[in-house]
Amino acid sequence: MTSLWFESALLPQGWASRVRISSAGGRIEQIAVGSDPADGDERHAVGLPGLPNLHSHAFQRALAGLTERAGPTGDSFWTWRELMYQFVDRLDPDELEAIASLAYAEMLEGGLTHVGEFHYLHHDRSGVPFADPGELAGRLVAAAKLTGIGLTLLPVLYAHGGFGGAAPSARQQRFITDPSRFEAILESCRRAVKALSGGVAGIAAHSLRAVTPEELTWLVQAAGDNLVHIHIAEQIKEVEDCKAWSGQRPVEWLLEHSPVGERWCLVHATHVTQTELEGIAATGAVIGLCPITEANLGDGIFPARAFLERAGRIGIGSDSNVLLDGAEELRTLEYSQRLAHRARNVLAPKPGSSTGRSLFDAVLAGGAQALGCASGFAPGACLDAISLDRHHPSLAGRREDELLDSWIFAGGRGLIDCVWRAGEKVVAGGCHRRREPIVQRYRQVLKRVLG
Repeated sequence: MTSLWFESALLPQGWASRVRISSAGGRIEQIAVGSDPADGDERHAVGLPGLPNLHSHAFQRALAGLTERAGPTGDSFWTWRELMYQFVDRLDPDELEAIASLAYAEMLEGGLTHVGEFHYLHHDRSGVPFADPGELAGRLVAAAKLTGIGLTLLPVLYAHGGFGGAAPSARQQRFITDPSRFEAILESCRRAVKALSGGVAGIAAHSLRAVTPEELTWLVQAAGDNLVHIHIAEQIKEVEDCKAWSGQRPVEWLLEHSPVGERWCLVHATHVTQTELEGIAATGAVIGLCPITEANLGDGIFPARAFLERAGRIGIGSDSNVLLDGAEELRTLEYSQRLAHRARNVLAPKPGSSTGRSLFDAVLAGGAQALGCASGFAPGACLDAISLDRHHPSLAGRREDELLDSWIFAGGRGLIDCVWRAGEKVVAGGCHRRREPIVQRYRQVLKRVLG
């Protein structure tokens, strides 16, 4: 059992004082407000629910910082993708596991307690399937188990190199599979996830350019009642290519041809029309925003204010994992809107409301929906919690929503003291409990990969 006591904690109904949260088997059993701490309780000043991270490519963590040089003819997502392909050609299973372990440990240190791993790296370096089709998925599960992070594993069908069933490039062979071979990958992933407490298995299509309409229909049927994720409308070129292939924009095509609903997550959806925004909001699907990565790749700015005004649902993802910080993702999201609208507090829904609290509540609910896990401090949910360092100068004199605003806009991951995942303390003093051996292994791997 784990029992935590907070001077102040953010509950679903709002801030409360002197909060005691007790759990068994990693799940919250009881929440008492206005309570004294009991003997053996861990005592902390400020408690927040852990944040869901709905979109990650763990292996890309090792690429962070290596693509920030100008090319001879200009740079874009598409030139970055070629560099990513070159990097992934070098990874073997042990190296993937080491990189994922560091990424997941850093996510926990940054307040992200459950991750959706969008897993499309299926084969060996020559593009040949492993004897176990889920070999690499198993390495991601091992990294999640080592670090303690919650995992929603999303094996990805990636069948083609472009719209209309175009042939893949040589560098895409590690990703490419067809539905018949993908069935074995999917089954292996589902078995692997069962080894994790609270593990979830969903399914994903890489994008409309990577599957044919028939393959997407098959994938939705294979999903059954499980989660469905897809990259969509991230780049203007993608939108133009989709129009050339189908006569429709990507989101427009998807809404017309697929049963998009509450179990769906549309990742990025950066370039959408007002009609498409209304259509997505009406389905109850979550849009997975990855603000740091979208800024790093120059994707563009999602019209978040218009979508939230239509009661749209959003979550945040770390995507390429160039920087792992839950507060930074929220800050980047709001700041992108401020730049686009030339205004402040753009995503606060009404006068007097806290921007930080509005963002936190939205992505907590949307991320949990997209990952198939309960969130927040409520009986039955996993005890995923963050404590903030009340002695940090950024929190001096702050209370309630001011704590969130100061964490997000003035502090970031440096304000996080401890993190619990399913009732188990995995971060103390801002550092993951296994940071030293994880980093040591990562250094050894990067020396081989980059050497």
